[in-house]
Amino acid sequence: MSENENHVQSTRSSSSSSSRKRAPKAHHPLPPSKKRRVPLGELTNSLHITTNNSDCNISESKYAAKEDDLPPPSTASSRDSDFETTPKNECEVKEGNHNDLEKFPSTESIQKSGLRRCSYTSSIYRYLHSLEMEGNRRCLSNYMREVQDDVSGNMREILVDWLVEVAEEYRLVSDTLYLTVSYIDRFLSSQALSRNNLQLLGVSCMLIASKYEEISPPQVESFCHITDNTYTKDQVLDMEKQVLKSLNYEMGAPTTINFLRILLKAAQENCESSDLQFELLSCYLAELSLLEYGCMRFLPSMIAASAVFLSSFTIQPQMHPWSMTLQHHSGYRPSDLKECVLAIHDIQLNRKGSSSRAVRDKYTQNKFKHVATLSPPSEVPGCYFAAINELCSVRFSRMR
Repeated sequence: MSENENHVQSTRSSSSSSSRKRAPKAHHPLPPSKKRRVPLGELTNSLHITTNNSDCNISESKYAAKEDDLPPPSTASSRDSDFETTPKNECEVKEGNHNDLEKFPSTESIQKSGLRRCSYTSSIYRYLHSLEMEGNRRCLSNYMREVQDDVSGNMREILVDWLVEVAEEYRLVSDTLYLTVSYIDRFLSSQALSRNNLQLLGVSCMLIASKYEEISPPQVESFCHITDNTYTKDQVLDMEKQVLKSLNYEMGAPTTINFLRILLKAAQENCESSDLQFELLSCYLAELSLLEYGCMRFLPSMIAASAVFLSSFTIQPQMHPWSMTLQHHSGYRPSDLKECVLAIHDIQLNRKGSSSRAVRDKYTQNKFKHVATLSPPSEVPGCYFAAINELCSVRFSRMR
């Protein structure tokens, strides 16, 4: 008995000593980050400020390319592939009293125009469009003049640019970022806010959006830390309550990214394989629109359609950037998109000289195929906004 005990003790002591010896080998310290993102500085009316943009590890973009040397994200929100499975029964959608829905065709006409998969895609698009037309889910396009006294459009741009960095830092999905900006604009459309609390509103809205979209949302303390502890946990939670009350707890508003995913499938319906550069460029242009206060006068569906239009024009400027399939599916003719396309085109070329760099730096990375470095022609030909015909659509589809 004593021999067995001695044997057990010796075994334990030897194993413990060996484990202590092997312990240092189990730790592999990560290399120090070259850049550390700094908290948002003082908000001013001037956009020409110097900020240190973070060199983030990875983002949960829907269309991000994979890199073998990147660590797997800890807060990844895995989503099923969009609209890949065709159900047995098509979804039934009540159109309501929205007159704008009359321009959207039936599912049968969509299928005839080339959308052979996803027979319910038209119904989903019509339903999302009906939601974006509801007044309680939209913000005022002129709230800076009508509601706000201490907050300007330049301050909003600085805030959104910083939130793009925060979303990269915490590896949040694109839907979270779009919902965050939507909550900010809807809140500012109804309540005046001091510039000192604008950053507090931003992190509180991102907290709500993270809870709505993410599988493992960041904790409240994380959002306090990201502001360099400018705000306390109680302040963030109190602002969260104010935002939810202002939204009337209606958090599921359709955003540009929801429409963009559908239109990207429609644009590549006749292609043998998806064009990742085309998809990433469309996402880049859509995110650029988040920074511009003037883009709030456009519906999310129109911004998504304009991003697809301008992405096609940037990659193949000699080809017509629109098609009958996209026209039937989105409900927009090229002439309907002209104002929005030209507005995003100006943002893409940075004709206002904005110093906001977060979105541009994000899409300059290799995993996004450097689409931010692509430059379109300085002018969009007026003929591209004229009515298109079936022959033009077929030629466009074959060339893609």
